Amino acid sequence: MPVATPTRTAREREREPVVQFSVFIPNRLGRLHEVTCRLAEREVHILALTVLDTTDSTILRLVVDDPDRARGLLQEHNFPFTEVPVLAVEVSGEGRLKDVLSALLEAELNIHYTYPFLTRPGGRSALVVSIEDQEVAEECLRRHQFDVLYQADLSR
Repeated sequence: MPVATPTRTAREREREPVVQFSVFIPNRLGRLHEVTCRLAEREVHILALTVLDTTDSTILRLVVDDPDRARGLLQEHNFPFTEVPVLAVEVSGEGRLKDVLSALLEAELNIHYTYPFLTRPGGRSALVVSIEDQEVAEECLRRHQFDVLYQADLSR
């Protein structure tokens, strides 16, 4: 008798962490343009982006509104990539960035890197944070009245 695999509930899917893709491309003219155009052709919207440039290669870190479609496209076009969950938090209002960082410091959490969203549905400012313990960070930020975002909050 086959074993049934458990299905995820809608509530579980709503709480899936934001996915960040790190795409590795040669440091050559037009490669960033190629990746962004291919995503746009499939109606995958880049919501947050940072570029780490080295002598020989470039790492694009990006958050999109449709990770499944982005993953398929990156595989189809042989773009080497990794994906990891990241923390996304709203930082609307004056002084809110300072307050986010203060809350994370209070929890003694090390921030690996951070970058802003380019755009978000609803127009509110948000920040991508790569952090050592995402669960503790989420709990800490919620305790300080910050809105932590999930992938479902970013999908169109």
